[in-house]
Amino acid sequence: MASSAAAVPFLAPPLEQLRHLAAELRSLLPQVRVGEAQETTEEFNREMFWRRLNEAAVNLSEEAKILTILFSRLPLPSPRETQRICEQIHVAIKEIIAVYYSLPKDQGSTLRKLVRSATLDIVDGMAQLLQVLVSPSPSTENSDLISCNSVSIACQQVPKIPKDNKAAALLTLTESVGFVKDAHEEMEQAVEECDPYCGLLNDSEDNSDSHNDEDGGVGLPSNQDSYWSKEDQELIAPCLALVKASRASLRKIRILVAENGKKDQVAQLDDIVDICNDISPSVDNLVLSIYPPVCHLTVRINVSISFELVEFF
Repeated sequence: MASSAAAVPFLAPPLEQLRHLAAELRSLLPQVRVGEAQETTEEFNREMFWRRLNEAAVNLSEEAKILTILFSRLPLPSPRETQRICEQIHVAIKEIIAVYYSLPKDQGSTLRKLVRSATLDIVDGMAQLLQVLVSPSPSTENSDLISCNSVSIACQQVPKIPKDNKAAALLTLTESVGFVKDAHEEMEQAVEECDPYCGLLNDSEDNSDSHNDEDGGVGLPSNQDSYWSKEDQELIAPCLALVKASRASLRKIRILVAENGKKDQVAQLDDIVDICNDISPSVDNLVLSIYPPVCHLTVRINVSISFELVEFF
């Protein structure tokens, strides 16, 4: 006699379900990085967008806490309960991605990049939390808490995202000013502490005879890759001046955008930010290239790139 009972679908073990969800979330990351805004004929509702984004972030933060509590102790939830939890997380992740996609291009690429970055941080954080939960180790409990906290921190950043493209541009420019400021101060400190014989003076005094015999000179350091030569030092002043000029240019641009930029000048603000975003890495490359051993050709190339960017403004 045929049984009237419905067949019970097979459910994978709890940890296997978490592992599968983690892989699925990781597969979403490349799509979000290159995803375009959804085309729509509806007028963009700024207030509704930010409310949906904040609600989605709060929901995911709560899901991360619940997930951590349930899977950080024994017994683990049943396969059916795990399925329910995974479905809730998947729906919540898809929701925050959908909200990001609903932000139109005409709201500004700078603003979209910030929202995209926040979305990626949350999705990646949740995937990492799931991976930690299925990979037990002696410090699993602490790892769980750290990963859960990372998701919560990422979610807490969402309300802090600038609400328009001008505010997004100012935040991005402020960060660029900070990066170049750090590079400038690092280079100044290196120059102040520069000593061609640093760490070698005592050795050269103690072993002056051996230096005389081997090199024909008195007290000269044998490793020229660890200090600036006279020719290298001639490059430092102009390079330092260029880094300083880059920092001053970024500060000036930020002030001009703050005082004269208009919220509806979306494309112009994006163009300014795009150019300024190139200044910081160009300064980093220049500063790194001036450390010994110095390749003069590389320094000149980096100087040329940085100079063109500063000269643009």
